[in-house]
Amino acid sequence: MNYKQVGYIISLLLLMEAAFMIPPLAISIYLAEHAAIRGYIASIVIIMITAGIMYWFCRDRKGGFYAKEGMVLTGLAWIIMSMLGCLPFYISGEIPRYVDALFEVVSGFTTTGSSILTNVEALDKGLLFWRSFTHWVGGMGVLVFLMAIVPLSGKNGGFTLHILRAESPGPSVGKLVPKMKKTASILYLIYVILTVLDLIFLLIGGMPLFDAVCTAFGTAGTGGFGVRNDSLAGYSPYLQNVTTVFMLLFGVNFSCYYLLILKSFKEVFRDEELRLYCVIVFSSIALIAWNISGMYANIGEAVHHSAFQVASIISTSGFATADFDLWPNFSKAILMLLMIFGACAGSTGGGIKTIRLLLLFKSLKRNIHQQIHPNRISHIRVNGAVIDEKVITNVGVYLIAYTMIIIVSFLIVSLDGFSVEANVSAVLATFNNIGPGLAEVGPTCNFYAYSTLSKLVMIFGMLAGRLEIMPVIVLLSRQTWKKV
Repeated sequence: MNYKQVGYIISLLLLMEAAFMIPPLAISIYLAEHAAIRGYIASIVIIMITAGIMYWFCRDRKGGFYAKEGMVLTGLAWIIMSMLGCLPFYISGEIPRYVDALFEVVSGFTTTGSSILTNVEALDKGLLFWRSFTHWVGGMGVLVFLMAIVPLSGKNGGFTLHILRAESPGPSVGKLVPKMKKTASILYLIYVILTVLDLIFLLIGGMPLFDAVCTAFGTAGTGGFGVRNDSLAGYSPYLQNVTTVFMLLFGVNFSCYYLLILKSFKEVFRDEELRLYCVIVFSSIALIAWNISGMYANIGEAVHHSAFQVASIISTSGFATADFDLWPNFSKAILMLLMIFGACAGSTGGGIKTIRLLLLFKSLKRNIHQQIHPNRISHIRVNGAVIDEKVITNVGVYLIAYTMIIIVSFLIVSLDGFSVEANVSAVLATFNNIGPGLAEVGPTCNFYAYSTLSKLVMIFGMLAGRLEIMPVIVLLSRQTWKKV
């Protein structure tokens, strides 16, 4: 294990985190929010001292960075970043319990959107900005951002690829261009452009600047932290529709946007994952709109709310315009399934990803054919390309780990005595980085009442879900730390 190389990169990441706290600190200074100012200054000092110590001890690092280091770096970076990133909430006293502050910031960085706050609007605006900004920082990945702006290098050629593979969502990661650093830069450029476009459309609709910036951050990162207690319910239908469109756009694989830039329109339209994603979205909207039509004045209003909630859940954003916990069980069942399905690989969304569903369907179809024709050799293809059998195996391993974590988390969280519906949806909402669940953790409620143990379990779930499980599992494995 190359500890010094791992420590060096984490020190750079912490310096970047301290720099990210400067804009919300400036907002707090402008608004004379003394508690938040105290929290930010103390946090920045602590983070910079920690980063400085790590940098000093790791300054004579050497090459040799492989898949194991990539996994460990990713897991450790997100944990350390969260443990220090929650300090402004805790030191300011706005969130007096450290575990609650940690839950809130992990929910932010992992773009989950679950909250322990009972009154969002009571939080200082400087802290509200940091809360939403963590969505944007974590949406594309903090290490991917670091790769895009800092000249990281390693003696072995796979240095940056190991980092991108460990942090990026999906069963496999490819290069848009030959150099991984340029790939990271392209991804973030697309991310920034879409965020700015979302912000512009929100401002055109009359949303206040502060609200628009925070909402754009939450939409881009598919996080869902709102700055109002009613999420987006109090805004105009135009603003809700803009958010619906951009939530769905941020749930699409960003490589599709790169292909559009290259004018490879046919490749985008032939993308099987994108087509399945669209089928799931529009089918869900139609079914839910039909099911809830009697609850609204007309079918147009039903479609409006159905489209918003489908986009919010499948993209794992977690915004709300209505209390969908009051909807019929059929609609809630569809939303629960969308929590599991999630968005596309290579997007900022969570869940198991549409590409895995596609691979499972194709794998099932192949296995049925092999039962009928045992001697026939067939391959699974996506977009005309043969999928490596290792990828198919990894999908199966992922689903096994996914199921085991869900079951164990559900059993532990059930010790708190809440309803089964609340506990199941709370585990699914945090592990799949959704945000709100059902019943006691529905869109009008929060996670405050859960015990410290349950919150720690859900914090683990949020991190494991955002990092696609394996970096966290590798970090906890004894084999990782054994000398070879």
